[in-house]
Amino acid sequence: MTAVEKFPAAPEYGAPPQYPIESVDNALRVLLLMGERQKLRLTDVSHYLGVASSTAHRLLAMLQFRGFVRQDTATRSYVPGPMLENLAFGVLRRLDVRNRSRPVLERLNAELQETVHLGRLEGADVHFIDSIESSRALRVGSRLGRAMAAHCTSTGKALLATLSESELLTLYPDEQLVQLTENSIRTRTELLIALEKIRADGYAGSQEESEEGVASLAVALRSSRAPRLALNTSVPVSRMTAATRGAILDRLMAAAEELDFLLL
Repeated sequence: MTAVEKFPAAPEYGAPPQYPIESVDNALRVLLLMGERQKLRLTDVSHYLGVASSTAHRLLAMLQFRGFVRQDTATRSYVPGPMLENLAFGVLRRLDVRNRSRPVLERLNAELQETVHLGRLEGADVHFIDSIESSRALRVGSRLGRAMAAHCTSTGKALLATLSESELLTLYPDEQLVQLTENSIRTRTELLIALEKIRADGYAGSQEESEEGVASLAVALRSSRAPRLALNTSVPVSRMTAATRGAILDRLMAAAEELDFLLL
């Protein structure tokens, strides 16, 4: 008597969706199973999903078309495809970037005694992937985990300045832009002008453009091996004097250069 093969249960997070799509769920379950095994046979997928072989074949064919699996010509088994590998490497690279940048952020925070952030550009938003708050009583709070309109932050503007005009026009098809405060950039035309100056200066600034009472400076990294990243220092607007601004820029640019070298 042949033993019945046991498959891992698919994980569940929270309540099931109100309108589940079975085909999508089956595709995701196959990818989860692929993470547990080095290769999958057609019969593995059919038994795991409880569907006919023809259904399993159509599902695998679509995953193969999108590059998530590929078929080994010798064994006819399915193994991870280039797109699945790219996704895995992308996640690992982002985690590695954060780990490798942490000592630089810690030193920058200690030198300036102000809040520092590491931000990543995703579309027209900037996502803050790491942050260390100032130890001072009056300080700017951490934005770790937050996403904000890129054109309203110094981090986002520093990153937008690394894009071409065609990329910017794709991100901002409309002339009018969302504002987070009265000081935020209002129009695409104003943004394009501001980005030209940022490219010339090598850094971006924000004076209460993302949040009232907050001033900040940011420098984009140049490394082509990392996703689009920028370092930022944020201070209460009352502390952003000319002397403070100069000191922050000196240390911020040095930290960005160091991090660029680490990410090569």
